[in-house]
Amino acid sequence: MEELKNALNDKRLQVLTLPEKGRCLFTSRDFSPGEVIISENPYVSVPNKNRESPQWKCEWCFSLANLKKCSACHVVWYCSSKCQKSDWKLHRVECQALSKVDKERVKSLTPSIRLMVKLYLRRKLENEKMFPSTATENYKNVEALVSHISDVDEKQLVLYAQMANLVNLILQWPDSEINIKEVAENFSKLACNAHTICDSELRPLGTGLYPVISIINHSCLPNSVLVFEGRLAVVRAVEHIPKDTEVLISYVETAGSTITRQKALKEQYFFSCTCPRCIKMGQSDDIRESAILEGYCCKNSGCNGFLLRDSDDKGFVCQQCGLLRDKEEIKYIASELKIMSEKASLSLFSGYINEAGKAYKMIEKLQVKLYHSFSINLMRTRETLLKVLITFKTFFVIICLH
Repeated sequence: MEELKNALNDKRLQVLTLPEKGRCLFTSRDFSPGEVIISENPYVSVPNKNRESPQWKCEWCFSLANLKKCSACHVVWYCSSKCQKSDWKLHRVECQALSKVDKERVKSLTPSIRLMVKLYLRRKLENEKMFPSTATENYKNVEALVSHISDVDEKQLVLYAQMANLVNLILQWPDSEINIKEVAENFSKLACNAHTICDSELRPLGTGLYPVISIINHSCLPNSVLVFEGRLAVVRAVEHIPKDTEVLISYVETAGSTITRQKALKEQYFFSCTCPRCIKMGQSDDIRESAILEGYCCKNSGCNGFLLRDSDDKGFVCQQCGLLRDKEEIKYIASELKIMSEKASLSLFSGYINEAGKAYKMIEKLQVKLYHSFSINLMRTRETLLKVLITFKTFFVIICLH
């Protein structure tokens, strides 16, 4: 820990431990808007492959182009010999372990499982002096992360134990080299501390563990933002940050209502936010903001008021013109939206871009009838629709050129 503090002092940053917050990152000088406060390569990382991101990706840079499968393990893909060489120190030993996994069990290799396997392999290589370690890149920084294991419910603990056993089966190490309870606790650490690596359009590419950046605490009114340049995590100031100020980023989407943000923080990170924005929860300004962001629009198309539930629970009353909107009407539109959203997701997942575009246009029409014009749901749909239309036009151009 002392080595890390000294390394961060050189970057004009300091780690402090506060009773109510634990470890925090503070500035030792002023930082200007847009300036890089700290950057970090992942201690370990894996590309994502799931329903939302079904394509294979390069293990090192997460590229989708020119991929070739590792001829030995048949699990990992690379886009170039350069990326393969960059990853070779770690994949050399991972490859040996993955090559012994039977084909059925390979299907169970989720990104979380692979991330944990790589975590223990890197620790082993560090201990054997086969992998370089520095003050900012070593397993001690992972050990220092908070797991919140005592806050995890029994069902999740059982899942972590099952995942830990699978990691043990893959590694096939003696009991003296691996502790199942410790592996399970490390899964809890990953859940609280791992970051989703995104591209410039915020599309998820992979998952990485950044132990130093994980020291930075959350605020719904952050003074900094975490972005990714390839696999490099970069924290930049979004406003002037004076010397001796805590560096703060947001762990969740700040556009959500206070209730939504608090729910997300409690479920994943096991704490309640007490930032200047959250302490206003329940006050008139907060209620209005929540109703606009996540609530319904007035039935009168010429009115831009926000709605609150009426005292008789018959529906929602516009706070501007007083018009009541029937609860059953809202339920009907919401059910139509659910059906159309499932259709859109299926079309997109299946690669039917044109059908997905039509479905998202219908979703937008329904949401315009249901939500306030500043609704985050409506904004997300329009963002998705724009991406779908761009994808369709690009695909059409490629077809025409051929």
